[in-house]
Amino acid sequence: MATRSLPPEPGTTSARACVLGVTQSLSGRAWRWRGGNMDLGEGSGGGPGSGAGGLGQDILTQLLMTRGVTAGDVARHARPTLRDFLPDPSEFRDMDRAAQRIAAAVLSGEKITIYGDYDVDGATSAALMIELLRGLGSDAEYYIPDRLLEGYGPSGEALVRLAETGSSLIVTVDCGAMAHEALAMAKAAGVDVIVVDHHKCSPELPETAALVNPNRLDESDLAAAHGHLAAVGVAFLLAVAVVRTLRGQDFFEGRQEPDLMALLDLVALGTVADVAELHGLNRAFVAQGLKVLARRQRIGMAALIDASRITRAPIASDLGFALGPRINAGGRIGESTLGVRLLTTRDPEEARTISEQLSQLNEERRAIEAAVQEAAEAQLAGQHNMAVHVLAGTGWHPGVIGIVAGRIKEKTGKPAIVIAQDETDGTGKGSGRSISGVDLGAAIIAAREAGLLVAGGGHAMAAGLTVPNANLSAFTEFLDERLARDVERARAGQAMALDLSLAPGGLTPDLCETLEAAGPYGVGWPAPRIAVGPVRIVKADIVGKDHLRLIASGNDGRSFKAIAFRAAETEMAQTLLHRHQGRRFHLAGRVKLDDWGARPAAELHLEDAAFAD
Repeated sequence: MATRSLPPEPGTTSARACVLGVTQSLSGRAWRWRGGNMDLGEGSGGGPGSGAGGLGQDILTQLLMTRGVTAGDVARHARPTLRDFLPDPSEFRDMDRAAQRIAAAVLSGEKITIYGDYDVDGATSAALMIELLRGLGSDAEYYIPDRLLEGYGPSGEALVRLAETGSSLIVTVDCGAMAHEALAMAKAAGVDVIVVDHHKCSPELPETAALVNPNRLDESDLAAAHGHLAAVGVAFLLAVAVVRTLRGQDFFEGRQEPDLMALLDLVALGTVADVAELHGLNRAFVAQGLKVLARRQRIGMAALIDASRITRAPIASDLGFALGPRINAGGRIGESTLGVRLLTTRDPEEARTISEQLSQLNEERRAIEAAVQEAAEAQLAGQHNMAVHVLAGTGWHPGVIGIVAGRIKEKTGKPAIVIAQDETDGTGKGSGRSISGVDLGAAIIAAREAGLLVAGGGHAMAAGLTVPNANLSAFTEFLDERLARDVERARAGQAMALDLSLAPGGLTPDLCETLEAAGPYGVGWPAPRIAVGPVRIVKADIVGKDHLRLIASGNDGRSFKAIAFRAAETEMAQTLLHRHQGRRFHLAGRVKLDDWGARPAAELHLEDAAFAD
């Protein structure tokens, strides 16, 4: 019979036991239980999906507990709501000061400009603040810098120009925490600047009217516990504080309060697209935001969903892989304001036009990205001993280097920084992505403070920088020395973490529904991974450019489809393609619902495989 246990205490032998005895898979990893043994294999009858009760409820409970939820807190996390997770915004430093300053600007009719970053988090944060102020009767303007011409973060010149054109209050979103010089210029010009950010801060803060950031080094423990928020999440907390402040001043006597819950579609999109950790408040933001998205009330968001060819209610992965990349494409290779314009427009025709434009830009971005990735990967052979891959080249488009860094990180299992060098000014703009357990943002800040960088900052998993070309070697050596031990420790602990093991007959739409109930999933709240087997490979081929497609069949007579994306050249794919005859395998990956056919079916998005005999 199948074992249906709750997770043992961390560190116990059973918690670390190898799943199905796999100590070395085709990708070289051991398979470990994420928590307790959930073996639903051939002896169980292979039927784990049973709706909201029975075994389905056992699975849901275990999924929550293996992601850090205590037994007494399962109900709250099973249905995350803002009522249960939203902190008092006043717990954050400068929050009340920022809310009071914005409220005063609304009451006096001041000109307010929202200064946002050009990525999805910046666009959604800016759109949220604009929509809030519209609801308060203030037609705020916005400014989104050009990625290529102005770079990341507020420039002093831009802030001064905004002041000269009448803005007495500027709110920066998703940027500004490290913009000491630019903000000093703004203060000298007589304009108040409120910074709403989530990137790492230095001990010395820039001069502002208020700086709201859970990652301030002087934050309270409660606020610092929300350091995983994206900037759009911080902006939502500020929106709550502003409305509360105005309510206390009787501003809403005879007028309707803004519907803050209607802003959660923006919060969900920015949170997922910025790869923020989906636990606690962020999970509540995304869970409730998906409900708002399903109602299609925001004209621009509905047009974006249609342009993405999503015909059902969006799920969390759609935000990261379909909607987010389209918004990002504007800031990466097109016009930086397209995202904010789309998310704030009231004109359906304008929304349709911008959505189509963003989809086209996204296709162009993919082609540019592929060329840069090929060039970057050509440099990897000479860096196999490096703890951090630093890859640089001239002619690389700065708008795709972050995506390529993420691809390199996934391929090598090490942090990666990709730098687009400019021979004209002798500098390179870089973007980095890290692995769990390695704080890349802190290392970049340290490199800047050591005089190796012109600019740099970020958070643990992602960072940006500007480096003089002449400093590239010294910067690479600095990172290698600083992070080598962290990378070694992080990689030594790598294993394939599995939640369930089952026979092919258990791979059903009901199982998909049960697993989805513990979502939304993302960084910090990983989607469940299952092992299926033993199976024989009925058919294996390559589809698209480099995707492995399989049909596998088990001893129970049930077969299923599996696909491994961008895996054609891996050892796993080559084994399953050419050396599978007569062998049985266990396959591991994530379950997805394939609803393209007449009858929905569960398929496996394959990540690893191991010999079963």
